[in-house]
Amino acid sequence: MVMWVFGYGSLIWKAGFNYDHRLVGFIKDYRRVFYQGSTDHRGTPEYPGRTVTLEPAEGEVCWGVAYRVTKKEDEEVALTYLEVREKQYDKKAYLDFFTEPTATTPTVFGVMVYIASPDKKLNRNYLGPASLEDIAKQIIHAEGPSGPNRDYLFQLEKALAQIGCKDEHVMDLANEVRSILSQGELTAS
Repeated sequence: MVMWVFGYGSLIWKAGFNYDHRLVGFIKDYRRVFYQGSTDHRGTPEYPGRTVTLEPAEGEVCWGVAYRVTKKEDEEVALTYLEVREKQYDKKAYLDFFTEPTATTPTVFGVMVYIASPDKKLNRNYLGPASLEDIAKQIIHAEGPSGPNRDYLFQLEKALAQIGCKDEHVMDLANEVRSILSQGELTAS
């Protein structure tokens, strides 16, 4: 058996498990959004950070990376690791993964994806949509055991640029955070 895992957030730059192959590509009919609260990595229960999840969006694509794990022992270790790392994501989906924008046939059928659903009964950390400014301010102030929430945003922006992806939501949010931070630095001096 071969296991494939799709990363669209921090998994892009930090897999954290052994894998045999890494492919850059995308899934269809989803978009990446900063709607998931993080109380265990990039925030705290008192002040949650914001991380990405997927939202259904017909006609859109979400770029990221797919990791292939072929050894049984590596698969077991990876699944155990991911179940802890992604524990605030309440849903697993198996989606088709493409590497070519014009392809009609997936490169990989059924890559595993962790998704934080908007169902508050199943996902108590779902924060949902907010204005760009409100999301940016929350990201600026949130910090958790894995570091400042803004580092997550900036690392995601950089990782997406490295794979050739321009995600407007991520870029707009990163620019808003930089703008607010620079205004704060100006008023503080």
